[in-house]
Amino acid sequence: MWSNLDSVYFIGIGGIGMSALARFFRIRGKNVAGYDRVSTSLTDQLAREKIDIHFIDNTSLISAEFKDPERTLVIYTPAVPEKHRELNYFRQHGFRVIKRSLALGEVFNSGKGIAVAGTHGKTSVSTMLAHIMSESGHGCNAFLGGISRNFNSNLLTHPNSDTIIAEADEYDRSFLTLYPDIAVITSMDADHMDIYKSKEKLVEGFETFVNQIREKGKLILKYGVNMKVPDHLSLFTYAVNNPKADYHILNLELVDYRYQFAVKTPRNIFKATLGVPGYINVENALAAIAAADQSSVPLEHIATACESYKGVKRRFEILVNTGRKIYIDDYAHHPEELSAFIKSVKELFPGKKVTGIFQPHLYSRTRDFAVEFAESLSLLDELILLDIYPAREEPLPGISSDIIFQYVNLKEKVLVRNEQLMSVLRERDPEILLTMGAGNIDRLVEPLKNWMETK
Repeated sequence: MWSNLDSVYFIGIGGIGMSALARFFRIRGKNVAGYDRVSTSLTDQLAREKIDIHFIDNTSLISAEFKDPERTLVIYTPAVPEKHRELNYFRQHGFRVIKRSLALGEVFNSGKGIAVAGTHGKTSVSTMLAHIMSESGHGCNAFLGGISRNFNSNLLTHPNSDTIIAEADEYDRSFLTLYPDIAVITSMDADHMDIYKSKEKLVEGFETFVNQIREKGKLILKYGVNMKVPDHLSLFTYAVNNPKADYHILNLELVDYRYQFAVKTPRNIFKATLGVPGYINVENALAAIAAADQSSVPLEHIATACESYKGVKRRFEILVNTGRKIYIDDYAHHPEELSAFIKSVKELFPGKKVTGIFQPHLYSRTRDFAVEFAESLSLLDELILLDIYPAREEPLPGISSDIIFQYVNLKEKVLVRNEQLMSVLRERDPEILLTMGAGNIDRLVEPLKNWMETK
């Protein structure tokens, strides 16, 4: 595959999905370079891996080795604007120019694919599954939507394995490029209404994806998620506390911040301890366990891997725990994710005051779910709400963080700009601090960690 290619050029190379593909092609011996709008820790790491990146949209910065349309593939992210000069240069000069989702599909469909879909939990489940497959000796190649703390990467490769694990992203209907042997669906809540317009259309998108599972394939579905399942598939359900599910949890106990439990599978029962905290991760682990079991990984290997699993950066990542002060960072950016995260924190640390910093992601998502965001954030004891991170969007008239703020049912709440944050925090001296969001709130994590460690 890709035998006629010498070079692959990425427009938007610093994205989590794009950077995994860049690493993949680099490992496969291709020349890899690209453009991104800003320098980040991800682009810094790619540069250390000998991938040339620039941050100005200028065709003169594209080196000569990437200017042969017969030998160069160009991959771009849909977040790149249509007026982008480099994108239009490649289009106008006869290059093959494809979206990230199509490039991932061409790689994924060449092997035995396990795709993890759902509006929440994709990254945690796929990373946990990749760890299980790796630790069991089965091996896999995995394209992850976050940085695994076990691998310190968003890409895992194995030269002798044809198993490929990937997140099946519903945004922009990207998952419709994937034809898996096994698929996991964790959730199907309303999201990306800018793409789907209605929950019904979102469900239709997921059902189309499920119909693409290969003949005699398997679907692992969270119990209670309602969708049409085609007859050519074997269906297995999972749920933490519902014995009607094919995979469910028995005897769940919280011991020293970690959960111990037994797993009831369709054929057996086995015991496991999860290496990361958070009730939500028990559900994520169960989905990964079901996928691993249906891939014929021995149960004893699954149990060992669960205990050695270290989690994903920015997914329930406990950065400070001095006993007196605790700081946890999470990528949660949808109301359902926020609720699950905050409830998990409160269960882990009962009786402690929880202060949350939240940065809304996208004007359209804020507009569509303002009331739901407020309900989730009202589970906190104290809220510090930041401005909206726009990502790919232009501002929408009348849409700001204030429309969430007005609905939040808390006495202790404040709406601040990023530059005001530290002074506001010093006034409050939080006991448990949470940061939540998918935007550039991640740039605040290191200074907040350093500050909390000195408290």
